[in-house]
Amino acid sequence: MDTKPDLRSLTFARFIDFIVGLGLPAKRASHLFRSLYLPGINDFSALSGVKKEVRELLARHSVLTGLPPLAAEKSEDGTEKFAFRLADGALIESVLIPEEERHTLCVSSQVGCAMGCSFCLTGAQGFARNLTPAELVNQVLAVIQHMMQAGIKRATPREYVNNLVFMGMGEPLANYDNLLIALRILMDERGLEFTERRITVSTCGLVPRIRDLGRDIRVNLAISLHAADDATRSRLMPVNKTYNIEELLSACRDFPLGRKKVILFEYILLKGINDSLADARLLAEKLGNIPCRINLLPYNAAAEAGPFACPASEDILAFQKVLRDAGFNTFIRQSRGADISAACGQLAGKCQK
Repeated sequence: MDTKPDLRSLTFARFIDFIVGLGLPAKRASHLFRSLYLPGINDFSALSGVKKEVRELLARHSVLTGLPPLAAEKSEDGTEKFAFRLADGALIESVLIPEEERHTLCVSSQVGCAMGCSFCLTGAQGFARNLTPAELVNQVLAVIQHMMQAGIKRATPREYVNNLVFMGMGEPLANYDNLLIALRILMDERGLEFTERRITVSTCGLVPRIRDLGRDIRVNLAISLHAADDATRSRLMPVNKTYNIEELLSACRDFPLGRKKVILFEYILLKGINDSLADARLLAEKLGNIPCRINLLPYNAAAEAGPFACPASEDILAFQKVLRDAGFNTFIRQSRGADISAACGQLAGKCQK
């Protein structure tokens, strides 16, 4: 088993320690670190502007992994789903969503998921393992490289993907330590330079980790809520039996928000389960003192994910009206990429070459 460190799993501070340990001067760290995150760099021989003897030294004591897509599927609406085969044979998926000159990349954080949400195909897979920091970062680099090869032009690599959302396969906060390392790498000014407003981390409600996230780094927070009462939410999301709605919302109230920042609450509408006007009124009551935006997600039908159905359009609009009348910025998010199983709750690691 190779125990050499993967350089894309090292924050800049750890990277300095590593190269100094090899006998290289610390002043070379910035150039070397920056070279690791240029598009198309998947092995040491491709490192730009790095002397051969330094490349060979790095290769002897570390690894530099890439993550070329195994397959890519494009939806009728322009959404693209990428399948990546990991070194151990596991399969993960990422989704690139285009919107008016902007691109949002939905990044996976685990192989499968242990949370067991009843409406989610990823959860039906069960949990295999956490992704490493390098596997998180390499999803972003691979998609940027794909966009460049597709002929998309941007001034800098950073401008290819405008927003990162950790909402793909897995529960990001259940892979907290690796997620935090990856975020620090992605946000480093010597790396890909994503700012805090460009990154959103979504969670089903791991309360202690929400508090950790607020303490350790500044990013946007999204909460997969999906019900306003404990009985319904526990039925849909087993995590609620450990951290109930009041505990979750208490952590949200305490979460540090910058000026004009809000928490995003995601709410999948399931016919006859959580879509009544009474549900909408209770949701407004629960969220009343939290700066937030609400995204309503009409259920993406998937027979494998349980006996659920999407409410009628008029019921969705009525639900939205209750929330808007209560003063909430509330949006109905139509599915993107549903025809290629790339929509919310549909990622299942089944894309084949």
